[in-house]
Amino acid sequence: MAQTEVHDPRAEHTDSPDADHGAPVPPGIGNGSRLAQDLRTMKVLWHRETIRFSRNRLRIAMGMVTPLMFLLVLGTGLNSAMSEESLRNFRAFLFPGVVLMSVQAPAIAVGASIVWDRRSGFLRQMLVAPVRRSAILVGTCLGGATSGAAYGVLVLLLGPVADVPYHPMLLVVLLQVVLVSFAFTALGVAAAVCIRRPETFQVAVSMCMLPLFFLSGAMFPVDGLPGWLGTLVRLNPLTYAVDALRRSMPGDTAVAMGDGSVSPEWWGWTPPVLVEAGLVATLAVLALAVATRRFSRVE
Repeated sequence: MAQTEVHDPRAEHTDSPDADHGAPVPPGIGNGSRLAQDLRTMKVLWHRETIRFSRNRLRIAMGMVTPLMFLLVLGTGLNSAMSEESLRNFRAFLFPGVVLMSVQAPAIAVGASIVWDRRSGFLRQMLVAPVRRSAILVGTCLGGATSGAAYGVLVLLLGPVADVPYHPMLLVVLLQVVLVSFAFTALGVAAAVCIRRPETFQVAVSMCMLPLFFLSGAMFPVDGLPGWLGTLVRLNPLTYAVDALRRSMPGDTAVAMGDGSVSPEWWGWTPPVLVEAGLVATLAVLALAVATRRFSRVE
């Protein structure tokens, strides 16, 4: 009688040279099948994040409160307090920063979900699947980028409040919003794979994102700052995300200040919008690479 071969599932959890790509590939699965599995994994995780976003209507409503407070209360108050010679329309100037703010929170929340998935054990179940771990991260980031972009669309619909008209250029702005949202999600995921406790994650991310936002030029022009503060602003990658949004939006958002100089400069040269978008994309790729490298270690 032939002896029946018993499959031991623990063999899939052992470390191997292919560990950085997820669990070992079972026999008979070729490159084409592996790619199809990775794409299916990305689609499933993207769909999971979009369902999580669409079913929490209270979270959507509460996520709009802070941007509306900045735009309607802070923007209107400072708009009436400043002289017309120095500022034409502060609400228009502030609007790109409000869009950035609306994208930031839901995208970073995806990183928090990874921390909770690790605690609940769901993350370990994904790690034993025969898919590349990079596919898990990319699918999660795409889901977070979609959720963040949805918030961005809701804020863009409020454009007329800040004298930003509806214009075909808003489609270009929407593409930039998706890119920025993906970068935020990648940063959140990179933090999530390094931090195991949810409480620590929230504190660490808040301590990092708040200075980055205030040093991005979202609330004040970056020209004429003191030397040390101007250097920090120019080194901040979010500065170029805000400036790209501001220069791409229709209306007077890019020339809201009286002298028109609102963009960061490198030794007297203002980088084009494409260069600024490239810097944001580079930030997203680097964050995703760090997250993938850390995530590839056996949990």
